[in-house]
Amino acid sequence: MSEAMLVAAIAIAALMLGTWVVSVIVTNASIVDIVWGLGFVVVAWVVRFAVDQGDDARQWLIVAMTTIWGLRLAIYLFVRNHGKGEDFRYRAMRKHYGPRFPLISLVTVFLLQGVLMWIVSLPVQLGQADDTPAIGVIAYLGIALWLLGMFFETVGDAQLTAFKADPATKGTVMNRGLWRYTRHPNYFGDACVWWGIGLVAAETGGGAWGLIGSLTMTILLRRVSGVTFLEKSLVKRREGYVEYIATTSPFIPRPPRKA
Repeated sequence: MSEAMLVAAIAIAALMLGTWVVSVIVTNASIVDIVWGLGFVVVAWVVRFAVDQGDDARQWLIVAMTTIWGLRLAIYLFVRNHGKGEDFRYRAMRKHYGPRFPLISLVTVFLLQGVLMWIVSLPVQLGQADDTPAIGVIAYLGIALWLLGMFFETVGDAQLTAFKADPATKGTVMNRGLWRYTRHPNYFGDACVWWGIGLVAAETGGGAWGLIGSLTMTILLRRVSGVTFLEKSLVKRREGYVEYIATTSPFIPRPPRKA
């Protein structure tokens, strides 16, 4: 286990440091958002080839689940952000810190996300490190949960993209499709994906410690950089969003309430 965790830490450190250097050259810290998903893919493959022990089928299953999720997220964010310049969050930081921003961003953006990536990816690391029996019931439950998560985030993102592309919906609140049942189907989907990977890893016994990563991802999505952070700006920018909050679940899908 310690070997997998060390290899993952080294790979993440190299990736995030390299991404920071590129961000300084191109004057755009937003590239870290795209690398976030790719970083988990890197961890999955590096651990796969660095760790000898472990159930081969489970290792490849975890690699596949992580790779599909990470590549989809990275491609989606690349297409969404292409040509739009640096995200407003990093522009605000750049304006606030001035010439110090590159060094500040190294710590508060790139290294911080690297640490979080290492913690969240614990099931990817630990689930591949144990020499365990064949895939069983718990892993199949994890696969089902992962599929549910991929459905919610993929369909949710596609519905939001189509909504934004329609001139008739400009300035209005997205409350259709999956967004009728949860204000953030993509975040709910992400959480399901990582609990699914966590269950696959937990079947190994020692890999159950990887559920710390699944919990961390859920907290980030629900209370830190996801729902809470995003909705602070949406309330100000979207007329009718307060009413949407009053009728729609913030995370776990459920039928809308009456206003």
